[in-house]
Amino acid sequence: MPDLVAGLPGFPIAAGLAALAIALVTYAGILALLPGERRATKRLKSISVTPAASAARGGGTNTNRREQVAKTLGEIEAKAKGAAKVTLELKIARAGLAWSKRTYWTFAGGAAFVLGFFLLLITDSPIAALGGAFVGAFGLPAFLLRRMRLKRIAKFNKELPNAVDVVVRGIKTGIPVGDCFRMVSREAEEPVRGEFRTIVETQALGLSLGEAVARLHERVPTAEVNFFSIVINIQQQSGGNLSEALSNLSRVLRDRAKMRGKIQAMSMEAKASASIIAALPFGVAGITSLTSPDYISLLWTTDAGKLALVGSALWMTMGILVIKKMIAFEI
Repeated sequence: MPDLVAGLPGFPIAAGLAALAIALVTYAGILALLPGERRATKRLKSISVTPAASAARGGGTNTNRREQVAKTLGEIEAKAKGAAKVTLELKIARAGLAWSKRTYWTFAGGAAFVLGFFLLLITDSPIAALGGAFVGAFGLPAFLLRRMRLKRIAKFNKELPNAVDVVVRGIKTGIPVGDCFRMVSREAEEPVRGEFRTIVETQALGLSLGEAVARLHERVPTAEVNFFSIVINIQQQSGGNLSEALSNLSRVLRDRAKMRGKIQAMSMEAKASASIIAALPFGVAGITSLTSPDYISLLWTTDAGKLALVGSALWMTMGILVIKKMIAFEI
């Protein structure tokens, strides 16, 4: 068996792909164990007030108001838990694409064929070609969707405070909330313009404003949109000064954007260090292959060298993912 493995020139590439897959699965398992949901539950409990505590503080009107707000927050949390499953159509919509499932899988099949055929030509190994086809079919399309989704969310969060300010100014001048949303759907930048147009069209089908905005959070799953949805739902169900609430929300959104920029600037040193550490092995391997090719060729011509490559790729990938998680601050 070792002789057979050593005779496959594409084994190092296949082994590297296998190591990368194992590292990604391990990282996904670690993320699943993080106490994100517990932190969200604690925050929700901290702002929720029981009737007994409200009565002890005094004020019947304030008590009813707090009870209504707590009930609304509980309903929103229950809806969020019920919509936890993300389908392929929703992933495509979050990326801002007008693709169907058939178009997505056609693209995935084409990527699998191109990458697998390319690796087969380079390595002349069926194992490497099979690994490349697997990455092209399942890894590359998912990676592109994720990149497009993050880019779209960043643009949406940047434009959302401006859209909220337009709604606030319209309400203060006496324009109905629905007409304010129509103004945003005509004048705002994409993707805010398209999402608000979807809200207006959803309202035209018979849904309330709160339900339409709640569906916005399904397509743009960010904390900023969740805040916006909570403010609209509480105002729709409990009443209150919507212009003041949205004005405060706009200020909070801008402060969050400033804090995110500060965190990004402060974490640039860690990102640069991670990039240098990740590129150092490849640079050393490239220089060594030019100066002493017989010396470094032992990594892919011997069984011990192949095991070292697989182990190094595995641990290096896990280290990079851990560093990335360490500098990904939650605001």
